[in-house]
Amino acid sequence: TETAIAEAAYCSTSGIDRRLVSLVPSKWGYSPITATWISKSSTEILVHNYWDPLQLETALLQAEPPLRSWAQLEAIAQAKFRRLKFAIDSFRPLDGRPFVHGAAYRIIGLLDTLNRFLGCVDESGHRAPEGTQLIQDHFTGGNAWFSDSSPTEKSNFRNELTFPHPEMPGQYLFCTWHGKVRTEVFRVHFSWPIPAGETLYIVYVGPKITKK
Repeated sequence: TETAIAEAAYCSTSGIDRRLVSLVPSKWGYSPITATWISKSSTEILVHNYWDPLQLETALLQAEPPLRSWAQLEAIAQAKFRRLKFAIDSFRPLDGRPFVHGAAYRIIGLLDTLNRFLGCVDESGHRAPEGTQLIQDHFTGGNAWFSDSSPTEKSNFRNELTFPHPEMPGQYLFCTWHGKVRTEVFRVHFSWPIPAGETLYIVYVGPKITKK
């Protein structure tokens, strides 16, 4: 806790690519470094580590450029998370808003978690152990990354939480489940639960809808 290794490991579980650089000589001349995350269960996280300058330089040259705009965030998300289906206007609520670096990477982490979960469920609905772990870690408890709107919110904001179906004209989705971005109080709304073998739709990425 409160170390660079722990921070890098935690970011890695959120879909944010974080790696380590170690000085030599030191006891950290190896890769990957294993961190143990103890939450509802114990999970080992492997973090890539560099101590050779040439290897580090090569990795930096090959790394993706840092996020600098909402448009870049949208392009990367749609290219990277192929199991998700994005509504054509899902990112439009971000238009005109100042870019927030931390919020952008948090959104990437939320989308990465949903994308990974879909990879853990087959067409018959069978869920692999990793999928069950993702549900336990991120969909339950007071600090869950994903949660449903309250009954009051569902009643008071029913129209705002209803979105055109991305693939079926004239039909609508009531998307009350959302991922939480506490930076700037953003939300990622998506269709949930999803029947076996069907699509998870991302319908809204932007400021919190259910503000009082």
